[in-house]
Amino acid sequence: MEIKAIIIDDIKNARDNIKLDLESYCPNVSIIGEADGVVSGAKLIKETKPDVVFLDIQMQDGTGFDLLEIIGNQDLKVIFTTASDEHAIRAFRMSAIDYLLKPIDPDELVEAVKKIEKSNSLSKDNFDILHQGIQNHQTITRLALNTLEKIHIIEIADIVRCESSVNYTTFYLADKTRLMVTKTLKEYDELLTPLGFIRVHQTHLVNAKLVKEFVKTDGGYLLMKDGSTAPVSTRKKQAVVEALSLI
Repeated sequence: MEIKAIIIDDIKNARDNIKLDLESYCPNVSIIGEADGVVSGAKLIKETKPDVVFLDIQMQDGTGFDLLEIIGNQDLKVIFTTASDEHAIRAFRMSAIDYLLKPIDPDELVEAVKKIEKSNSLSKDNFDILHQGIQNHQTITRLALNTLEKIHIIEIADIVRCESSVNYTTFYLADKTRLMVTKTLKEYDELLTPLGFIRVHQTHLVNAKLVKEFVKTDGGYLLMKDGSTAPVSTRKKQAVVEALSLI
C-alpha cells in the first residue's frame, strides 16, 4: 500500500536526509511535498491531503503544535521529528506518541513507518498530553498507556503503584483497574519519579501520596490506600523514609 507523505522542517538538510532515507528504506512511502514552516506546511497539508506528515517541532515561524491547531481535525497521521531535548523526549513517552530523534536512524524510521500503517490518527488526548509536556514537563497530569488492546489515557493521581515483570509493567489504579504495558519499569521510573513517585524496590514504583503506612517488620513493606502492599528493599529503606517525610 502506497503511503502519501509530506515533510515539514525549516532545515533543508533535515528534509533532504529524511527524503533520502525514505526513498532508500521505505519504498512504499511516496513524498508528495515539502514545506519549511508552519504557515507553508499548513497550506501544503490542505492542498495535498497526505496520509502522514513528518513534522518538526521547533521551526522559525512557530511549532508543529501551532500547525496542527491551524489545520484542525483531519484524518492525519503524524511522525514527529525532534532534536535531542530531554523534556521533549519525556513528553513523547508520557503521551505514547512515536517520534524520531535527529539525526534519524534508518532502522527507527522503518519501524515508525510500520507503526503508522497500523495506527490510528493522532488523538486529541494524546496530542494534549504531548503539548502540555513540551510546554512545561512538570505540569503533566495524565499519562497515555499503550496496552495490547488500546491506548488508555489515565490520571497520574489515580496510579497507586506499578509492578514490573521482566519487560512488562502492570499499573494498579485507584478504581482497581489493572493495565499491563510492554515497557520496563525503569522507563516509568524516569517519567514518574519527578511527579511524586518512589522506586521502593527493583520491581515496585509507588505513588507517595497514596501510601498509608510504612510497616518496618516482615522485611519492610508499604501498605497502600487501596489495601495492596509493596515490598521495600533494604537499600531503599532510608530513601523511602526521607521521601515520605516530605509529603
